[in-house]
Formats: sequence, structure tokens, C-alpha cells
Amino acid sequence: MQKIRDFITKYYEGLAYLFFGGVATLLNLVLFALFQALFGTGFAAGIGNVLDNVICILFAYWTNHTFVFRSENRGKAALAEFGQFVSCRIATMIMDQCIIWIGVSLVGPHVAFAVDNGQLWAMGVKLFSQVIVILSNYVFSKLFIFKKK
Repeated sequence: MQKIRDFITKYYEGLAYLFFGGVATLLNLVLFALFQALFGTGFAAGIGNVLDNVICILFAYWTNHTFVFRSENRGKAALAEFGQFVSCRIATMIMDQCIIWIGVSLVGPHVAFAVDNGQLWAMGVKLFSQVIVILSNYVFSKLFIFKKK
């Protein structure tokens, strides 16, 4: 039992980032699927993708600030941290939107599976995009936003 505690203590930040990043990614995918089911793939891949990213950015800031990086910033420092976080997440949201657009709108019509299974293809593209986004977000968070002083 002590070895498990030591492992968690030693790798807490990475483990917490994986856990809360997984929850945020799951939320992102569920919202994408919900928008797809309610309004169609076109909406989910466009406006819906932006909306689900905004919701997930707010959720991710709260979890990263509070649980992952245990930021002690308050007041103006916390506001600056939030601004940096949102700026970096907007960059990865644009990256996500570009991957979705390329995968669904440009590549999708030329892939037989995508033509026959458009919603499943779009979800696969979204999942692929999320892997790239998660890795990018961790680098931004670790190196630029929640860096230890």
C-alpha cells in the first residue's frame, strides 16, 4: 500500500492531469456526440465544436488550477493565469477545429467508410484530434501557464 502512495505522490501531477484531462476529453466527446445527434454532423463539426470547446476550457481551467497544478495564484495573478490558459486553449481549439474541418469536410467525402458512416467517421476524427490537443495542452500548461516559481 505504501508503494502505491509513494507512486501517486511522486507522479501526482501527471496522474491528475491524465485523470482530469480524460474527464475533460470525455466531456468534449459527449458534447460533440450530443450536438451531432441533435443537430447533425455539420453543426457538431462547426459551431457545436466551438461550443463544446468553450465549455471544456472553463472546466479544464478549474480542474488544472485547483487539482492538477495546485496553483496558489489569487486576484490579479489568477486573472493573468486564466488569460494565459484561455489564450493557449484558444490556440488548441483552433487546431482542433482545423483537424475536424480537414478530416470531416475535406478528407471525409473521399473515404468510402466516411461516406457510408459519416457520424462515426466524424467522431473518429474528433477522437484523433483530442489526442493531439491533450498533448499540446499539457505542454502549454506545464511550460507556460502553471510553471513553478
